[in-house]
Amino acid sequence: MAEKLLDVSDLHVQFATEDGVVRAVDGVSFELERGKVLGIVGESGSGKSVTAMTILGLTRDVNTMFEGSVEYKGQNLLEMEEAELRRFRGNEIAMIFQDPMTSMNPVYRVGSQIVEAIHTHEDVDKQTARNRAVQLLRQVGIPNPEERVYDYPHQFSGGMRQRAMIAMALANNPDVLIADEPTTALDVTIQAQIIELIGRLKDDFNSSVILITHDLGVVADIADEIAVMYAGRIVEYGTKRQVFYDPQHPYTWGLLGSIPRLDREKPKKLASISGAPPSLINLPQGCKFRPRCPHAFSRCTDHPPLENRVGETPPHLDRCWLSVDEKRSIRDLTISGEAAA
Repeated sequence: MAEKLLDVSDLHVQFATEDGVVRAVDGVSFELERGKVLGIVGESGSGKSVTAMTILGLTRDVNTMFEGSVEYKGQNLLEMEEAELRRFRGNEIAMIFQDPMTSMNPVYRVGSQIVEAIHTHEDVDKQTARNRAVQLLRQVGIPNPEERVYDYPHQFSGGMRQRAMIAMALANNPDVLIADEPTTALDVTIQAQIIELIGRLKDDFNSSVILITHDLGVVADIADEIAVMYAGRIVEYGTKRQVFYDPQHPYTWGLLGSIPRLDREKPKKLASISGAPPSLINLPQGCKFRPRCPHAFSRCTDHPPLENRVGETPPHLDRCWLSVDEKRSIRDLTISGEAAA
């Protein structure tokens, strides 16, 4: 039986603001087993990054309210004191942030920042830490690591900076690696290299990965399971094959339809999702996707549960009132952009 590293159960995160309460995460649940990759996909503002940062305790504030649990190897991280949680960050669970240029200190050498990450959790001498920093840079594919370890972040290209961030995250061999849109600022060729690198290092370090992105195409090769988020909730959850080959939620259809295809005989207009994501302060009643869904009907004003209505093993969960037969009759036209608006 696979080892379960992370168990997020009914997580709610709310922020009190002058305009009202922002319900950023609204009942998110998922599990992560050792050696697996979970892709969390959705538009900006869907709650992906807030979920990830809450796991690491980076959203704690006097104006933040939490419900639910985040258990790592049986310990609830939400109940930990800050001093105890700092022991976990970087050591057990590490994070690769979206923009390495703003995440790395521009006035410290890259090697020094990796050494600092090592010294935070391990009592080793400076030379040992320096040698490990060189080895980590070599593992992530940075050429001449013995020399580049003395360079500053601005002396690295965007792709090299992201590789250095990955090296820093792996400094203490964490069991869980959270990658928050690690390829957003990179060109397509470098994106593929970074995703391939994360997959290879996951195997080398025997760790698990949570990959956060707005692009389903990014997780197409690497993810084992995919959670599609919208307005703070998971609206579909399943294996990669289930989500790509038998998607059940209209929002997932829109995301899939927006991906350019090379297997069509002639170019067609990409499918699009009309409207804009709802305000997290004033969410619509019932299904949160209802105002943008061309297939909404009267029952959609009720809150749809996240349930296994497909009857598959492993479970394929979705949050939509349409029947399975109704979905399959209109889904392909929606994804291809041929459905009526």
